[in-house]
Amino acid sequence: MKKLCYATLKEQNYDGYLLENAPERVLQFGEGNFLRAFVDYWIDLMNERVGFNSKVVLCQPIAPGLADMINEQEGLYTLFLRGFENGQKVNAKRVISCVSRCLNPYKDYDAVLDCAKNPDLRFIACNTTEAGIVYDPSCQFTDVPASSYPGKLTQFMYRRFQEFGKEKGKGFIILSCELIDNNGKELEKCVLQYADQWELGDEFKTWIKEENIFCSTLVDRIVTGYPRNEAASICQELGYEDNLIDTGEVFGFWVIEGPQSLKKELPFEEAGLPVIICDDHKPYKQRKVRILNGAHTSMVLGAYLAGQDIVRDCMNDKVICGFMNKTIYDEIIPTLTLPESELKEFAAAVTERFNNPFVDHALLSISLNSTSKWKARVMPSLKGYVEKFGKLPECITASFAFYIAFYHGTKIDDKGLVGSRGTNEYTISDDKAVLEFYLAHKDDAPADLAHAVCTNTDFWGEDLSQIPGFEKAVAGYLTEIQEKGTYAVMEECLNKAE
Repeated sequence: MKKLCYATLKEQNYDGYLLENAPERVLQFGEGNFLRAFVDYWIDLMNERVGFNSKVVLCQPIAPGLADMINEQEGLYTLFLRGFENGQKVNAKRVISCVSRCLNPYKDYDAVLDCAKNPDLRFIACNTTEAGIVYDPSCQFTDVPASSYPGKLTQFMYRRFQEFGKEKGKGFIILSCELIDNNGKELEKCVLQYADQWELGDEFKTWIKEENIFCSTLVDRIVTGYPRNEAASICQELGYEDNLIDTGEVFGFWVIEGPQSLKKELPFEEAGLPVIICDDHKPYKQRKVRILNGAHTSMVLGAYLAGQDIVRDCMNDKVICGFMNKTIYDEIIPTLTLPESELKEFAAAVTERFNNPFVDHALLSISLNSTSKWKARVMPSLKGYVEKFGKLPECITASFAFYIAFYHGTKIDDKGLVGSRGTNEYTISDDKAVLEFYLAHKDDAPADLAHAVCTNTDFWGEDLSQIPGFEKAVAGYLTEIQEKGTYAVMEECLNKAE
C-alpha cells in the first residue's frame, strides 16, 4: 500500500480539497494531535472557503516528535471528526493539506530561525501543554535552542526584529492555545522577561509590545488522536497508508481575544466557522468550565456509584441524564452572564458530545482530582445560585454529597485511596493530603463527615458551612445515599422539580 502523499491522492482521483502550493504564513509550535485537529483544520477550511491561501510550517516543540513522519507524508494527513451533530451520527473525513513541512529545532535550529526572514509570515500558533508557558531563568540567549518555549519564541522574535526592524506589519499575531488562564498574556510576560534577562534592548521590547498581538484564546474540542486499534482497517478502506491519522469529536469552538481588526486578517467568520474574535474571552471560558466541565464533575461521581462506567451510558439513563440536565438548565445557566439562548445552545451541544458513540469516556478517568475540580467547576455555580435566589440548588448540593460518598475509602495503596462499589474496588486519585483526610474520616457519621468536609478551608479556600443550610442538606443527602444509594437521590432531585 502506498504512503499518503500528493501523488498517491492524484492516482486515486481524490476529489476533496487540496492546497499544494501557498506561502508559509503560519508558524506553529506543536505538531501533535490537538493542533492538527483544531488549528490546522480551521486554517484548511479557510483556505478552501475564502482563499486564505496559507501554508503552516510546524516546529516540533520537544526532541522526540513527528517531524520525520510529517515530512515523509508531505504534510498531509487524514482527519476524522466523529460524534453526534443535530441528532445525527457523524463520521466526517478530510485530508488536511495546509501543512507544508515540520522542522526539528534540535537537529536544525537555523532552519527554524530562517522562517523569521519570510516576509509573508504573520501568524504564530502554539500549544506546548500547560507546562509550556513558563519562564525558566536558566535559558540563555546563546542556547541552540532555548529549552523553554517562551525562550525559543523570544529568540525567533528577535531574529525577526533584526531582519525587519521597525517596519510596520512585520510583527506577529500570536494565538496561544495552552490550557492556562490568560495564556496569551502569560506568554507575552515570559517573552518580555527574557528580553530583559538577555539585555536585548528597549527598542526590541517596544517592538514586542507595539507590533505584536499576543492573543489569549479558549479552545474546545476533544481530540482522541491516532486510532491505534482501528488504523489498519481505516488505511485499508482509504487505499493508502497514513501514519498520521487523527481523530476528534465533531464539536469545535475557538474564542480568540483580540482587536476587531483581526477579523479581516483571520476571516473565520466569513468562512462560516465557529471561531469568535472578541474583546474578552472570559465569559466563554466561564461557560465552558461551568456547563461542560461542571456537568461532568457534578454528575459522574454519583453516576459511578449508581453503577455506570462511561459517560455515554449515563446519557441513555433517563434519571442520570435528567439529573445532569436539571443541574445545567435550572442551576448553572441562571448564574451565567452570556445570553440565555447561547447558553442553552451550548448546553444542548454538551449532551450530544457526552453521547458520542466513538468515545468511551470512563467516569473514573474524569474522577481524578475531583476536589480541586469541584472547587473550580461547581462551587462558583453553587455560590452564584444562592446569591441570586437565596436558596440552595438541589442538584448541586446533592452532587457535593456524591463527591463525599465517592471519596469514602478504607485504605491507601500505591495507586491511591481504595473505595468500593458493591463487591468491586476502585481507586480514588487526588492529592495526598486529600486522600489522608478522607481516610481519617472514614468512620464518621454523615453529620460529622459533612461538617469536616464543609469546614476544610484548605480544600475550598473558605468555610462552606457558612452557606445557610448547606452543611445540614449535605448531611441529609449523605444519610440518604447510605440508605438508598445515589440513584435514588438523583431521582428524588428530579421529582422535587416536578
